[in-house]
Amino acid sequence: MSDEVGVRSGRSIQVLQVSAELFPWLKTGGLADVTGALPGALSRYGVELRPLLPGLPAFTRAVTECRAVTAIQTPWGDDLQIKCVRFASSDFGWAYLIVAPHLYERDGSPYETKDRQAFGDNHRRFAALSWGAKALADGSDPTWQVSLVHAHDWHAGLTPLYLKFHHALHVNPIPCLLTIHNLAYQGLFAPKHLHELAIPEACWHLDGVEFFGQISMLKAGIAYADRVNTVSPRYAREIQDPAQGHGMHGFLRLHAARLSGILNGIDTQIWDPAHDPMIAKRYSSISLIDKEENVLALTSILGLDNDARGPRCAVISRLAEQKGLSLIVQAAPTMIRDGAQLVVLGNGDAAMERQFEVLQGQYPGKVSFRSDFDERLAHQMIAGSDLILVPSRFEPCGLTQMYGMRYGCLPLVHLVGGLADTVRPWRFANETALIGTVNPANGFGFDQHCIESFVACWQEMLQCWKMKPIWKRLQSRGMSLALGWDVAAGNYAALYDQMLFRDARHP
Repeated sequence: MSDEVGVRSGRSIQVLQVSAELFPWLKTGGLADVTGALPGALSRYGVELRPLLPGLPAFTRAVTECRAVTAIQTPWGDDLQIKCVRFASSDFGWAYLIVAPHLYERDGSPYETKDRQAFGDNHRRFAALSWGAKALADGSDPTWQVSLVHAHDWHAGLTPLYLKFHHALHVNPIPCLLTIHNLAYQGLFAPKHLHELAIPEACWHLDGVEFFGQISMLKAGIAYADRVNTVSPRYAREIQDPAQGHGMHGFLRLHAARLSGILNGIDTQIWDPAHDPMIAKRYSSISLIDKEENVLALTSILGLDNDARGPRCAVISRLAEQKGLSLIVQAAPTMIRDGAQLVVLGNGDAAMERQFEVLQGQYPGKVSFRSDFDERLAHQMIAGSDLILVPSRFEPCGLTQMYGMRYGCLPLVHLVGGLADTVRPWRFANETALIGTVNPANGFGFDQHCIESFVACWQEMLQCWKMKPIWKRLQSRGMSLALGWDVAAGNYAALYDQMLFRDARHP
């Protein structure tokens, strides 16, 4: 397995990107940020990337231009229309939508009802997305020939299988890359759907789609994609071990030669404190004093006390077990005792929401919880906070810590996955030992996911907090890092190039 994919040849290629989400129109997590950023970022490398999306209401409402491409029927009887569209306020060109109102025009999230129950026909809804990708790869749009298909997560997991076993005989096989954004979500369905979804019986085995007696769409993607990657180099290694392999570690080890990791970037135009229209006062690394106006503004917005002695700590996250937020709940009394304030934005697990509501009631003026996701408030919280907490049990990449660094809001993280790839932890011992030398620290980190390790890291952070010149040095260092998509996009372009031109010569 290689973390570095090298330099591409420069030849122009056309990539069909298959995903269920795309920022800014539909986002439930980091998947949308990546799929929304790649089309524009890759254009600088001679790659024309067109998204293929399910016709969910968030997408159909945003369409400004549209032309019909083809009408197809899946083997299980769903009628689909594929349309080529442009979206309002889009920084990239054309995209494709699969229009099938009976599958996609529903209330709720892309995956669940308003009551957070998975739609009973999700196997058909997302198999249809993959079948549409196969149709486009087979040449359904004569005006645009697909060179390569890039599928994202389990929602597009059947795409490599359909390309391999159902491709049109008159078309050369199209290579497929699968990106795993989170191995915990595997697209599991009952085996009775095998024939319904046109999955050949020959694929029902341990090295195919079968996963503990169920169909796994994600495993199908891993088994039949030409290459597989994750969203950070460390996560690509971690998922091959039992602790983070979610039952697939052995399978991934078998396929390690096709597995790599490319660290995500962030959109440095949207996340830029020097030009951010959502915050009270714009600032940069050379005008950090202006960050204080954002602290005062956030205090007013959230009704916090204005006499905090310690750092203001932000949490912006889905409220899910993966995110490790039980550590924040446990440590909150210690944090408040040390003069800190805690601001939390996110929703999800109902029990966890209640825990943060209780903390808000126990510590009025010191804890604020908003059960929501508000993009403007997220920007205001990062601009107005000193510390961003990301204690995830596992984290494929993580973007929040990079947003924090960009805004001089130092990250305190559990050193796993992409968090470990992006945060260089400050240690008091290192600071004293490296006086007069270069210390690469840009945040704080703990190694063991337990309250003792978190609190030890917290105490070390407080030592740095009291040494304001060092704290400001860490802020400036984080703000100066190259966190944008240039490096990641170059690596994706090089990987596409390998798949099309090198792997084709050396199967």
